[in-house]
Amino acid sequence: MNLYYLAAGVAATDAPVNEFGFFKAMEEGGPVAWSILTVMVIMSVGSFYILFTKLFEQNKVMRQYKSVKSAYWRAPSLKEGAAKLEKNSAWRQLADDAVTAQEHHGKMEGAGNEIHFVEEELAHSQDTINQSLNGGLSFLASVGATAPFIGLLGTVIGIYRALINIGISGSASIDKVAGPVGEALIMTAIGLLVAVPAVLAFNWLQSRNRRINALMTDFANDIVANIGSNGAIKPAVTAAPAAKAGAAKPATTTGGVRTPPAQS
Repeated sequence: MNLYYLAAGVAATDAPVNEFGFFKAMEEGGPVAWSILTVMVIMSVGSFYILFTKLFEQNKVMRQYKSVKSAYWRAPSLKEGAAKLEKNSAWRQLADDAVTAQEHHGKMEGAGNEIHFVEEELAHSQDTINQSLNGGLSFLASVGATAPFIGLLGTVIGIYRALINIGISGSASIDKVAGPVGEALIMTAIGLLVAVPAVLAFNWLQSRNRRINALMTDFANDIVANIGSNGAIKPAVTAAPAAKAGAAKPATTTGGVRTPPAQS
């Protein structure tokens, strides 16, 4: 039994140690490899931060659009409708700017057509909102475009170091080139892992921004049509919530005679 444990201990002691892992390859690369890895990590963290913050912002804007469909156009005037929208929202900004444009046009002499003036103010307001929604997306585009090349820089340095080791030793044995080549491959993989999510996030967020921009354009056009028709033109609004079962219906008036509500 003692011989068995002794043999097992000797076997465990003599087991080969893996000298070609990730950290070993990074140690082979030295400060240059660690510097490139640090840049890659910063890029990756920044990309995911922008992805989640912009996704939250877009979802908030789309959720606020429901109040436009259900509450805004039920108000008797644009100013009263704007007061029903959530403050500091894109839709409230468009509604307030339309009301402000109307008021300013009435105070200006020779300002031209009111509809044209309101359209220009809404277009400017919409551009401002789009700039805010697109903020940070340029970082994603930059990461997607440059991360593979930064990884390629690490790859080139790793291959160069492998060639130097071959020249110094005079042989291309695996123990001389495994570390630098491993470092080169790791840098290539990291560059792709950072770039691909950034490109996908950029394209996805851009498509969602285009959808929001289309909704804002429709909203602005409805405001202009409402102003041009003196309130006669309004888009269809979301139906009011249905009354609960068993609730009494409101009384109606027919021919001046008040009819009591029907009982369920």
